[in-house]
Amino acid sequence: MPVQSEDLTIAVGSGQVSAVYAQPADPWASMVVAHGAGSGMEHPFLTGFTDALNAGGVATLRFNFPYREAGKKFPDRSPAAIETWRAVMSAAEGRAGGGPVWACGKSFGGRMASMAVAEGMQTAGLVFLGYPLHPPGKPEKLRDEHLYGLALPMLFLQGTRDPFALPGELEPVAERIGRGAVVERVEGANHMFEVRGNKRPQEQIGAGLAGYVTDFLRG
Repeated sequence: MPVQSEDLTIAVGSGQVSAVYAQPADPWASMVVAHGAGSGMEHPFLTGFTDALNAGGVATLRFNFPYREAGKKFPDRSPAAIETWRAVMSAAEGRAGGGPVWACGKSFGGRMASMAVAEGMQTAGLVFLGYPLHPPGKPEKLRDEHLYGLALPMLFLQGTRDPFALPGELEPVAERIGRGAVVERVEGANHMFEVRGNKRPQEQIGAGLAGYVTDFLRG
């Protein structure tokens, strides 16, 4: 399936961020994809993931948060990240032709998307690639309170060895959110979805998650 790719610059407040929009022929949905705290939009995990979504007929828009754009290592505070999410979603909606636009993020990026939705950002649904429910080893410090007022489809894609949300920790959260929230566990995977004894390139790991996501979107 031919894919048209476009490099973008999106205004955010008084600054701007880089993004890449990729559109297959006749996309049936669009997905905005945010990176995690320790990487940018060009990380092979994300490029592999979005390439596979494009192959499945989903348009994608990857973007950088301002701190990555500025070459900084420490993530933006939530107000700046939420402002960025709003600007990027608006850009994606302008290219979607009225079709559904979903919000997706790796770890920090997904959490910031959900906080943006809690503050009024519109999206067809949320997809979390490794939701950081709590810091590793600190299950008492939950980052879940803002999720309970959200009435939209949510997919939590999580490895069974992810220290940010081990089996049995995220499932009760999804149950409390309601029927729209689904937890899918990737057996043996850690927070980067690496499986012990199955070494693969990051592009392949990211691409391997696209099937879970497209099945959820179609469902």
